Amino acid sequence: MTYPVPAVQHEILYEIKKSKFIAFATFADSREAAMEQLAEIKIKYPDARHHCWAYLIGSPDQPRSLAMADDGEPSGTAGKPILNVLQHKNVGDVMVVVTRYFGGIKLGAGGLVRAYSAAAQQVMEQLETKQEVSLHELSLDVDFKHEQFVRHLTQQFQGKIQSCNYAHCVTMTLALPEQRVGEFKAHVAAIRLST
Repeated sequence: MTYPVPAVQHEILYEIKKSKFIAFATFADSREAAMEQLAEIKIKYPDARHHCWAYLIGSPDQPRSLAMADDGEPSGTAGKPILNVLQHKNVGDVMVVVTRYFGGIKLGAGGLVRAYSAAAQQVMEQLETKQEVSLHELSLDVDFKHEQFVRHLTQQFQGKIQSCNYAHCVTMTLALPEQRVGEFKAHVAAIRLST
C-alpha cells in the first residue's frame, strides 16, 4: 500500500485581524518524531502565545495514530480544526503546527476555528508530497555464498537490508515493499535455509 507523505517541510503565514498564524507541515512517522518537530517550532518561535498542533501517523485511510492539542486556546478551537483538515487531505505521516501571535483583536471561538482551519488548509494545499511505500520485514537464513545475491536482489526490489548476523550462516533481516514480498520469496526459495 502506498500513500502520499510530505516530501519537504513547508511553512506559510496567514494573517487575520492583526493576529499572525504561522502554519508548519512536515513528515512525522511516529509520535516521537512529531513531538521533536513541535519542540523545534517552539525554539524557532519562543515568544509566540500558542503552538497548536495535530498529527496523522500512517495511511490517511487507516491511520495508526491521531492526536491534537489546543495549547491554551479555548478547547476545540485549534487542534481539532487542524486535525479535521489533515483527515480530509489524503496525506499520511504528517505533523502540522500552527503558531499564533496575538494581534490585540479577539477573534472569538468561531473566528479561531476558522483561522486555524484556514492556516492548516493553506499549508497542506502548498505541501509537496511523495509516495510512501509500506515495507514488510522479512528474516531469512542463507549460506555465505548467497549473501551477495540476496543483497543484489533486495536492491532490485527497492528493499533495504536492516541487519545481518553472521554465525553458521547469514541471518538477514530485510524490509521490502509489501506488494513485492511474494515475488521476492519466489526468487530466493531455492537458496533460503529458513524464514
